[in-house]
Amino acid sequence: MNSLKMACLAGIATLLAGCATGPQMGGGKNNPVTGAAGGSSTVNRSTQLEHCDRPLGTAAVEEDTSQQWYVILTSQYQLPATTPLLRLMIQQSNCFVIVDRGRAMGSMMAERDLAKSGELRNRSNMGGGQMVAADYIITPTIQFSQETGGGGLGAIAGAFHPLAGAVAGSMKTSEASTVLMLTDTRSGVQVSAAQGSARNTDFGFGGVLAGGAAAAGAGAYARTPQGKVIASAFMDSYNQMVQALRSYAPQRTAGGLGTGGELKVDGASSAGTAGMSLIDAQRRLKDLGLYAGKPDGISGPGTASALRKFQQIRGLPVTGQLDDPTASALQQ
Repeated sequence: MNSLKMACLAGIATLLAGCATGPQMGGGKNNPVTGAAGGSSTVNRSTQLEHCDRPLGTAAVEEDTSQQWYVILTSQYQLPATTPLLRLMIQQSNCFVIVDRGRAMGSMMAERDLAKSGELRNRSNMGGGQMVAADYIITPTIQFSQETGGGGLGAIAGAFHPLAGAVAGSMKTSEASTVLMLTDTRSGVQVSAAQGSARNTDFGFGGVLAGGAAAAGAGAYARTPQGKVIASAFMDSYNQMVQALRSYAPQRTAGGLGTGGELKVDGASSAGTAGMSLIDAQRRLKDLGLYAGKPDGISGPGTASALRKFQQIRGLPVTGQLDDPTASALQQ
């Protein structure tokens, strides 16, 4: 019986040694975000983090702290906000220049208030017109999942040795799925969205072997399995976003974004371009004898046909749409 116990314990040790892995980012090994950034220079940047030769613009990172994922992150996992982690990762990549819109923003405004009050030295250079606009807003989201994977193994091992049962019984697979969204601040258009994931097998050694000391520093992303998984998942999301942006092409609609779209609703008016509404264009086309219907501001086959005729007469690109050149020509 003793030899059987020893064999089982040896088998468990072999199993644990073979399964204890680092975070798996998108299916492959990864080192979580570490190191430092100074301008475009970096120290100890992960070799798996995407890098850009020049920035694509300025960006601010904004977390929605009212979301359930944020409550789980800060209460259950005892981890801090993701903003510092993401800002470090983004600056190390050199794909965006980070602008602060968080707590430091309040301190910056306080310095400007001191300048206005006359309390600062004359050459402090705190005048207006120096702050940089954020071209984009990056918004993070996390989805958590934990699968208990060691119950059966724990029951078997516990029959031979309590410690082995406790270790195997606490084995679980920690998983995180993250989403990053990139929004243009001037138009409000979502430029990019990317989903990433990571997983890590955690055998709970801290609770079994190290007692309360294992909980020290639980708020650091580099020191806990959950923190490393989340950091790796965000790196996966960000890498995929950068890869997509390298071949970025803007989404286009006829007449420009926000001018009514292609999916027309019955009874809704559609604005045109160049300061001309669709209903005004229909009236002008009717005056020219090109439109037989009743001007109603609704795009249809009759309107498109009239626009094509007008465009052919004026030597414009024949699109059947109220684009800028057509609207300008109709107003002449």
